[in-house]
Amino acid sequence: MSDFARFLPLNGRPQGAETGVSSDRRTALAELVERAAELVAGVASERGVATDTLVEAFIDNAELRSDFDAVGPGPAALGALAAAVRDGRRRRIRALSAGARALLLLQRELDAESHLDAGVAGTVALHLAASAPFARRAAVKGHTIRATDADWSFGSGPVLEGTATAIAAFLLGVSDDPPRPPAVTGRG
Repeated sequence: MSDFARFLPLNGRPQGAETGVSSDRRTALAELVERAAELVAGVASERGVATDTLVEAFIDNAELRSDFDAVGPGPAALGALAAAVRDGRRRRIRALSAGARALLLLQRELDAESHLDAGVAGTVALHLAASAPFARRAAVKGHTIRATDADWSFGSGPVLEGTATAIAAFLLGVSDDPPRPPAVTGRG
């Protein structure tokens, strides 16, 4: 093989250092826990609601029970948990997916606007497109999945789109609203 191939780009992205690329999801998971702490604190001060059940449900859904038990109870327990996750062992995409699902469920429980960071939503959606329950995978198989509010897409085939959070919520099983074909604009 001639060596001209080494001058061909393998993708259209600008070339540069990729030192920030990692499979460790500690920081993103810690940010999800911090967001949950903010939501719970807001509810406690706004509604005067006991937050213990909200925190317990979030911890169980996020699959962080052993980490939570290690930091101990108290009003700042979620903040301490976020710090422990950030400084602790490596976290994989499965842990990030569980944390994203837990945050979306918490937001739904609190009637708060469902929102995930677009990068987290894209990472989770890409992972789940190959590992979600069969019915969810089948709904997106053979399509290009595109976020309408973020700069990411994956797959090939006809386009299905939705917000980054809505796509992740569907694949996580939090929502039954799948991504849809783009709206056709009339010609006139």
